[in-house]
Amino acid sequence: MKTKISLLFYLKKPKNYQKGPVPIYLRITVESKRAEFTTGRECEPSRWNAIAGRVTGAKEAVKSVNAYLGNLEQQLLDAHAALVRNGALITAETIKNKYLGVGPKQRLLMTVIADHNERMKALIG
Repeated sequence: MKTKISLLFYLKKPKNYQKGPVPIYLRITVESKRAEFTTGRECEPSRWNAIAGRVTGAKEAVKSVNAYLGNLEQQLLDAHAALVRNGALITAETIKNKYLGVGPKQRLLMTVIADHNERMKALIG
């Protein structure tokens, strides 16, 4: 099943914004459901191209930020492709979690056995 995925980089100004760089955020949209997180990079609002979702300029720092954003976009598309290959449910949150490395908590065998024994003790009395 094909799912349409949309990635958008945008600036998020704080409520008490004065002047200076603001954080660059990434929004993942899958079937009108959104998930967003910060990229860890900042940009001056006057240098931001909202249509392209990139920083404008020719300096080395600008090229570095744009390369990072392009790499981040590719990693998210790779995470989406991995979820499709595994047959997992594709949502904005699952793509975000796959990229961030957040997954279901693994339970060790000894903890499962201990939990089982505690429940059996409770049943016996």
